[in-house]
Amino acid sequence: MKSLDDYCQGKLDDMETRKLRRTLIDTYRYAPAKARRNGKEMISFSCNDYLSLSHHPDVIQAAQEAATRYGVGSGASRLVTGNTPLYSELEQKIANFKGTDDAIVFGSGYLTNLGAIPCLVGKDDLVIADELCHACLYAGAQLSRSTFTTFHHNDLDELEDLLKIKRPNHRKCMVLVDGVYSMDGDRAPIKGISLLAKKYDAWLLVDDAHGLGVVAEGKGSTYVEGYQMPVPLQMGTLSKAIGGYGGYLCASQPVIDFIRTRARSFIYTTGLPPATLAAAIVSLDLIANDKELVARPIRHAKLFTDALRLPEPESCIVPVILGAAETSLEAGEALEKKGFIVTPIRPPTVAEGTSRLRVTFTAEHEEADILRLAEAVRPFLPEKPINQFS
Repeated sequence: MKSLDDYCQGKLDDMETRKLRRTLIDTYRYAPAKARRNGKEMISFSCNDYLSLSHHPDVIQAAQEAATRYGVGSGASRLVTGNTPLYSELEQKIANFKGTDDAIVFGSGYLTNLGAIPCLVGKDDLVIADELCHACLYAGAQLSRSTFTTFHHNDLDELEDLLKIKRPNHRKCMVLVDGVYSMDGDRAPIKGISLLAKKYDAWLLVDDAHGLGVVAEGKGSTYVEGYQMPVPLQMGTLSKAIGGYGGYLCASQPVIDFIRTRARSFIYTTGLPPATLAAAIVSLDLIANDKELVARPIRHAKLFTDALRLPEPESCIVPVILGAAETSLEAGEALEKKGFIVTPIRPPTVAEGTSRLRVTFTAEHEEADILRLAEAVRPFLPEKPINQFS
């Protein structure tokens, strides 16, 4: 219909004017931290495959064997015929790794939060989220129809004020945070937040998508100073450090049993391919047993920040804040000409005036390439650092 085309074209033209239009680029990831674009060999510093396990030979072999044995698809939703035996093995392995009774695997991290949050809270309840938490946490909260509010990023005082004022007026309460924030690379103060959640009888959900396999010797952001924090809802993905696809929630047995029977994004979604499940099982074993592997991404991030005198990283994600969207695009294009993939991040993913290069580091990056990248980024650093949290 012409009216539909006109509406969409108008929106596209406006985004183009503001340097906010997005496009897809064919990228052939053929080896750890390596890619090919338009026939040119590139080093990727934008990938979330933090341990390069998507290319690990043992992981690939497990996926191939599972596809041969079970086929390439699951056949149906898990509650119908799609619950391959690999699910039980993977879910128990995740639960053991995260120190919980059980776990449930969803089709993606987004689907996990979209399904789990509305299962546990509803229109008479309260949800409080860190303002910088991932879009899927916002989406899950909105679907729950709960009263929703946010607190300033990592501000424990404001969180307690909100709990003190609003919690008594609601039957149930949930607090939502990222363990590691995907655009800023900093970590949530899980210890303090968990204490506040316990004090005000609020259920804490930590999205550990960017923590598992990288921080706390790979155990994730719910581990602080060597101890597991009392976090009743530990969520994460199989698509970052684990190197595959899917999402999970770890919790007590009653919680997981309840979600299996009620989460719409679990009930009405086809199960994951068996190859994906088998790959995740092997990846988790590698994360649990190879301490040197899980230490390298943050060590590589620190090499980069030291070279540019940037703040010390809390994860393997380093934001280089440049300000204007146009500036970040120019920097990304210049780096690509030098053989680096560093994707510019612009609004609405980040706030106006905080467009950036989001640089991610993996276990398989070479130190020489990291230092070359630092020198290539140096000319774009603003004279005065920009506060992305203002």
